[in-house]
Amino acid sequence: MDHHKEHIMSSEASTQNHQHYLDPSTLEALGSMQIRARALADGIIAGLHRSPHKGGSVEFAEYKEYSPGQDIRHIDWKVFAKSDRLVVKQFEDETNLRIYLLMDGSGSMDYISEDAPITKLRYSAFLASTLAYLFLRQGDAVGALSFDEDVKQYLPASTRSSHLEDLFFMFDQLQSSKKTNMNSALRTIAERAKPRSLLILFSDMLDANDEILNFISVLRSRKFEVALFHIMDQAELDLPFEGLTQFEGLEGEDGLLVDPDDLRVQYQELMQQHIRTISAACERGDVEYVRCTTNEPIEETALKFLRGRI
Repeated sequence: MDHHKEHIMSSEASTQNHQHYLDPSTLEALGSMQIRARALADGIIAGLHRSPHKGGSVEFAEYKEYSPGQDIRHIDWKVFAKSDRLVVKQFEDETNLRIYLLMDGSGSMDYISEDAPITKLRYSAFLASTLAYLFLRQGDAVGALSFDEDVKQYLPASTRSSHLEDLFFMFDQLQSSKKTNMNSALRTIAERAKPRSLLILFSDMLDANDEILNFISVLRSRKFEVALFHIMDQAELDLPFEGLTQFEGLEGEDGLLVDPDDLRVQYQELMQQHIRTISAACERGDVEYVRCTTNEPIEETALKFLRGRI
């Protein structure tokens, strides 16, 4: 696996050759999940280099911003001379984080509209695999949990090189079910993960209620760092369908025959209100919130998250 690390930490000149991000629809043709994750990681590292934060891939792995009150002896003055940024080199116990990737396998995650490239579940799998690849390459311990009505799979956090293959296999084999119980999954990870771990949830949040949103905040209050990737299909935002349409529930609900023109405006208002509720709950609970649709480049979605962490 050493050559994989060299591949990620390649020079700025080589990574800047990636001028365009991969379309999500092309990823299925790339082969194994490992190949997909490496290809996506290339775009992410290139994006970090193109960001205003110079040398992003190195600082993401080794440095954190200097905060007033810290010992100035730990400032890396060489980095300051090159970038005018005050950073301190992290000690080994600070860089070895524990990260858990929580995968929502509810039926709605398997939805794909006519113009979408992939399902929400597949988008989550590619995104989680790529983040796992990057985190493990910098020495962090990564675990994962998938759930629907029950916890389906659980991998404890580990830094072993062979662990990456287990994570890739798990994400590649993700399947959706009709029902979901996110609250139960969050309680399970709260019992199994150590405090101060980073918990990253991948979900469309269509079933989010006050109890679940409050519990996400509780996780944060229990010293977990929490992030949410809110993943949606663009059609779920726009309701673009025309003419009399039969809508089928993906989680066991009865079908509904309606004319979308009669309810589009009200639907869009209710959906935006739902999104605002989730975003506000995350803000109150100090939960990092990243919203995206499945037609957005996965590299850009990851960069929304990573740029705030370097």
